[in-house]
Amino acid sequence: MFTGIVQSKAQVLSAQTKHGVCQLCIAVDKQYAQQIELGASIAINGVCLTVVEQQSLDETLDKIRFDVIDETLRVTNLVSINTGDFVNYERSLKVGDEIGGHQVSGHIHAMASVTNIENIGDNRSVYFELAPSQQAAYAKYIFGKGFISINGTSLTLGESVENGHFNVHLIPETLTRTNIGDLKVGDNVNIEMDQQTITIVSTIERMKLQLD
Repeated sequence: MFTGIVQSKAQVLSAQTKHGVCQLCIAVDKQYAQQIELGASIAINGVCLTVVEQQSLDETLDKIRFDVIDETLRVTNLVSINTGDFVNYERSLKVGDEIGGHQVSGHIHAMASVTNIENIGDNRSVYFELAPSQQAAYAKYIFGKGFISINGTSLTLGESVENGHFNVHLIPETLTRTNIGDLKVGDNVNIEMDQQTITIVSTIERMKLQLD
């Protein structure tokens, strides 16, 4: 379980496929890599991955490796990760930790593409469109002021929501701390819907069917 509060951007050292598995290696600031055990869960761009190796690179950075299977590559933007890219990094939630965002599972529901970017002073509005093949299944869970996770970042949806199109407003801290600030028109992002929203909408749909 995660909070959607990204702790750091981590740089991709390599992403090599061997025997059908992508070995993804990232460089992480040591302050965010302390006491990580092999088998621990970490969200990378919002995708829950398992640590399979960790080693020190220098006085400030650790290398962490994950094995990413074909199914994960098929449904997330990790398939297009390249050496030198930056990914969002969040360690799993511990009992007693503050939940500053919303509860995020690390299981991606859909992908969306960036359609427009507007800069207003130091703030930014980014517009997205769900993949057309996924709009029928997931657009109903997206509404103004609701929660959404984009590349593992907990965000509040803006007012522009219609038929799988939506936007978010970003403050300078989010732009600096996460790779949302690096997005360009046409880039794909990982989307996880808010589980509470899914539960409420699904319950209402079932009740409506029963009444009909």
